[in-house]
Amino acid sequence: MNKTIVAFSMVLLLAGCTATGSGSGQGAQQAVSAQPAVTEQQQRAKVHTELGSLYMLDGRSAIALEEARIALSADSSYAPAYNLLALTHMVLGENSLAENNFQQALRLAPGDPEISNNYGWFLCQTGREQLSINYFMAAANNPLYTTPTKPFTNAGICSLRLKNDKAAEDYLLTALRLSPTNTQALFWLADIAYRQGRHSEARQWTTDIEKMMEPTAEVIWLALRIERKLGNRETEARFASQLRRRFPSSPEQRLLTQGQYD
Repeated sequence: MNKTIVAFSMVLLLAGCTATGSGSGQGAQQAVSAQPAVTEQQQRAKVHTELGSLYMLDGRSAIALEEARIALSADSSYAPAYNLLALTHMVLGENSLAENNFQQALRLAPGDPEISNNYGWFLCQTGREQLSINYFMAAANNPLYTTPTKPFTNAGICSLRLKNDKAAEDYLLTALRLSPTNTQALFWLADIAYRQGRHSEARQWTTDIEKMMEPTAEVIWLALRIERKLGNRETEARFASQLRRRFPSSPEQRLLTQGQYD
């Protein structure tokens, strides 16, 4: 499950990485992306951080790191640039550097919900799942955070890693209420329902996903196994054909070939 969790959730984590904030203060803090840059130095830092985030999402980590450094040369107190450094080092597997930069970002912007969400994900990926929930909830409960569905989804995923299906389902249902088009939440709700034998409910979740997006290999594989459990051989065969045609080199296709359905 862990590889699937990582693959299916990095987009959710990184999609908002340019929305981090800087500054300090008590109580709820609005992300800096929702505020205009006050000085020319902040404007330069913001532009280079956002550019670097695009490079990171495109897999061009070296350029992303350079853009973050340029941002910090313009404004050394710009927390989003440290957040970008942390995320990029995390993607590269350089966990010590990621930790240091997340900590610096949090020192500069302790109330920033996007940094809290991202650091929570880092904690979840480095064996500190229970601690990560605190950071997700700090982000989710910030009334100025515009996308609380993200930390609720991440809290659900990390609860799955803790083998706590009940907590995971609660978090994911909350995420879905906040954003009915949250396909990550739908996927993991389907996964929980499937594993608990609620196959008709699981099928509804995957059907909802198919209405919103072109299904990934993970979604097709889950839908295939659901139909197999329900005894719908024709629909199972249709999903199998789709998996072979669209994702011939995927891990899910290898599992299908090997007949490893569970």
